[in-house]
Amino acid sequence: MDIKTMMDQIKQHPDFHKAGMILCHNGVVRATSREGDEVTGLEIVVDHTRLDQIITEQKKRPGIVDILIHINEGKPLAVGDDVMFLLVAGDIRENVIATLTDTLNLVKTQVTSKTQFFVER
Repeated sequence: MDIKTMMDQIKQHPDFHKAGMILCHNGVVRATSREGDEVTGLEIVVDHTRLDQIITEQKKRPGIVDILIHINEGKPLAVGDDVMFLLVAGDIRENVIATLTDTLNLVKTQVTSKTQFFVER
């Protein structure tokens, strides 16, 4: 998983000349859960069919040139490890920010499930 490689890939899109920006999201493993419990790591499972559907749908939004997503799945991840890269290229700020936000929320709620590992007490 390499954000630089993904950035280079998105710049090779035939319509990249229409892009005015690329936004990137880099999700990482936090040391605490949302509830405040100490986390040692996590593991991610991905619904690839739904992920492909979301990417296809979101690419149809106004001004969007391309969307790339890589999710680090199927292995234990430690605190600080990269979980997901999401890149959205598009024409103007309003279109790209809204698409990144909506895509991220859809992926988090409909595509990924995680198992967190906690510090034993």
